[in-house]
Amino acid sequence: MQQNGSSSSSGSDGCSRERQALSFSPLPAATTRVRRFIQERRTLPLPRVMVVFSAAGDTEKPGDAMSSSDSTEDDLRKPASPTPNLALSKPLRSSLNTQEQEFPEVISLNVGGTYFTTRLSTLRRYEDTMLAAMFSGRHYIPRDADGRYFIDRDGAYFGDILNFLREGELPHQDRVRAVHREAQYYSIGPLLDRLEDIQPLTGEKVRQAFLDLLPYYKDNLERIVEIAKLRAMQKKARFAKLKICVYKEEMPITPYERPLFNSLRFERSDSEAKLFEHHCEVDVSFGPWEAVADVYDLLHCIVSDLAERGIAAEQQCIGVCDKHLINHYYCKRPIYEFKITWW
Repeated sequence: MQQNGSSSSSGSDGCSRERQALSFSPLPAATTRVRRFIQERRTLPLPRVMVVFSAAGDTEKPGDAMSSSDSTEDDLRKPASPTPNLALSKPLRSSLNTQEQEFPEVISLNVGGTYFTTRLSTLRRYEDTMLAAMFSGRHYIPRDADGRYFIDRDGAYFGDILNFLREGELPHQDRVRAVHREAQYYSIGPLLDRLEDIQPLTGEKVRQAFLDLLPYYKDNLERIVEIAKLRAMQKKARFAKLKICVYKEEMPITPYERPLFNSLRFERSDSEAKLFEHHCEVDVSFGPWEAVADVYDLLHCIVSDLAERGIAAEQQCIGVCDKHLINHYYCKRPIYEFKITWW
């Protein structure tokens, strides 16, 4: 019994010794490496800048000594947060972007090879213009070999633009159209308004108000040019002839019936009006319209617009359509022969 008791007590003492041995066992090798690493890092010089990238999805597994030691090493490698540096760099970068270019008081310009000299305030006279925007400092302007600011535009009428910006001077009448185009390019609204109130642009506005009654006018003008060109090329001729109908009246009636049917177009129904609809045997037809301007005014527009394009045109009346419509009604629309000369 004593032997059993002694054996049991000796067994319990062995268990307690094992527990003490387990509780006071040395740290794992991984933890020891970490401590040694920390001690070595204290003596070694640390780099000033070090960037370590780590995946956001990586997580530590509990109980993994190696992974915990690696994460500890990563934490030690990471430098201080760079957020203050980024915050300081943002205003620096924005200040570089918003820095405006400075110009001298006297500006030398090269406009398509023509040289001009003017004051900076002259170019900035009106804020909503292209020149004011160019020389506001927000845009880059190229320079030529001599340092002049270069504008890739014909400079033939740029002097007229500067004269208006300087003292409101308007160009001579024969230069108004060309200067108006330049004012449109440079978006100089006050100059456009002034030019449109003088000849020949004022007359052009009145003329255009009449042509707006014929929305097909430009298309018909193009058709005249195309037909005349094809016929001249086919016949190998210097000129080509076309038949063009130009009429103002809405309902075709003879001159003898006009006093008796002044209200003819207002009293007819739609079905009766269709009986008078027809197409004259001509190349191009203009009409009808309701305005004070008559047939001769429209003929003048056609000839002058062709001349504007460098095309010489002559016209003469060669008769009327004279096509029978219904009962005693005949088409009396005038027919004009246009002669287009190419050279």
